[in-house]
Amino acid sequence: MSNDPRDLDGKRLQQALRLLGRDTVLRARLVEFLRDCEPALVYDGAVRDDVVGPIIDALHEDSDVYAKELADGTRMEFYYRTKIARDLLLSASDRPTHVWEPQTTKLLLTLARHLQGDVIVGGAYFGDQAVLVAKAIAPAGLKVHCFEPNPDQAAMLQSNVALNQLTNVVVNKTGLWNRSGERMRLDGFDSFANAVAASDGEGFSTEAMDDYAARQGIRVGLIQLDIEGAELAALQGAQQLLAKDRPAVVFEVHRHYVDWSQGLRATPICQLFLSLGYEIFAVRDINSHREMPGQPVELVPLDAVYLDGPPHGFNMLALPDASVLDTPEFRRVEGVSPKLLPHKAAHLHHPIGGF
Repeated sequence: MSNDPRDLDGKRLQQALRLLGRDTVLRARLVEFLRDCEPALVYDGAVRDDVVGPIIDALHEDSDVYAKELADGTRMEFYYRTKIARDLLLSASDRPTHVWEPQTTKLLLTLARHLQGDVIVGGAYFGDQAVLVAKAIAPAGLKVHCFEPNPDQAAMLQSNVALNQLTNVVVNKTGLWNRSGERMRLDGFDSFANAVAASDGEGFSTEAMDDYAARQGIRVGLIQLDIEGAELAALQGAQQLLAKDRPAVVFEVHRHYVDWSQGLRATPICQLFLSLGYEIFAVRDINSHREMPGQPVELVPLDAVYLDGPPHGFNMLALPDASVLDTPEFRRVEGVSPKLLPHKAAHLHHPIGGF
């Protein structure tokens, strides 16, 4: 038996933090203390991700559930499983304006005001964006059709729909793909899981958006996709819909799944949109929860996006008619990164005018 008191592998520290986290009152006090520590820490990096976040993560288990009420009265329940939950928990406001990615939320809600059809959300998760969009379009009699193959998150989404008394949300526990009726399974943890082929009886069934829209008899005005690399396949299954309904599309690209070494224009997903006459922009946003009041949504034209840096992802916007952007709610900028990062170079990673 060793007499060395040091916790060299960190196991005892992990166990201690987990034990502290089982006391919900004490856990809440620790989270509040750590949130207050963030501005005081001098660190050349992301304090949230590198210092405060790992401690708070260690206090939690995957089954821990939180509830949050937003400024507009929207109520959300969510598992503590990814930084989406962690950063919402660390919100500077008791009643924040959004759940995740403030500028993408603004973008979706602005587009929702101009819709001529329903909304499809691929990777709806627990409803972090879908619930807010559904509330916005309910007066127009439009629906949000959600696709979420993760059973736990689909159930949480359904719960949040009921919690907010929404009647215009359809929850599909299937995944979007280029063909209907395929069998897929999720490989990876929670929101980071990507779809891979599965044996018969395993996983979930797939749906092509063209087939779904035809079967439901709907016109589609907006598509949002955050499906960990399956975006291209999903859009390949929506080419009739894209050509006919001409919806706006907000979609994620990530260097792990998309090779943009020859520029974004050369990627298959952007080529698909360009072949249909769409204009494409990168959306500047922070991959976190942060209040950004009064900040217009900054959009970078396809060929003017700064892409250097470690593998990363960001949202993009494809529009059949970019005149919708000619309002004070949007700002077009060039030569900057879509990744808003407070701890990185301001001229590349801060919004124009600063945070």
